[in-house]
Amino acid sequence: MRTLAGTIFTVLAVVLLLSVTDRPRAVGDETQTVRIYTVATGAYTDLPYVKKSASQWRGVLTEEQFHILREEGTERAFTGKLWDNHREGIYRCAGCGTDLFSSVTKYDSGTGWPSFWQPVDPGNIREAEDNSLFLRRVEVECARCGGHLGHVFKDGPAPTGLRYCINSASLTFVEGPGQVVPTGKEG
Repeated sequence: MRTLAGTIFTVLAVVLLLSVTDRPRAVGDETQTVRIYTVATGAYTDLPYVKKSASQWRGVLTEEQFHILREEGTERAFTGKLWDNHREGIYRCAGCGTDLFSSVTKYDSGTGWPSFWQPVDPGNIREAEDNSLFLRRVEVECARCGGHLGHVFKDGPAPTGLRYCINSASLTFVEGPGQVVPTGKEG
């Protein structure tokens, strides 16, 4: 005989599974381009979207990177290699190499994930509504390859009041001096 608690657990498990299934990444096709700001050149460039099959992504990403970037996974807090990184440089998408965040905007949020109050440029990321896990959140994706990076919350420091909470495994870090963050998207 099924108990009420057992029935509720089964329903919640089914809803959870449906909410975290790999939804298609809304990236566009390989003939489309996206305007990306690159810190090294200080310029905007129209670059093609990066579109690959799951097997192609598995060939260039680690298992953990694939799980996070392509399956919207999350690493455990305080376990990622970049959460406590204090070196100066740029954080890039581990999938396609797009410049995403600068050490200039990184801060210790106490959450155990790399946190930033601003991306390198608003056009280098994309935000999408995420209603999984019975929560209403804003997912952060790479604008060029659609890779899942983490989420953005409205509890960050000045001047933006935002906290981009990003998985270490979705990033690569390139050390470098004097990285400048632009104030907004080129017109």
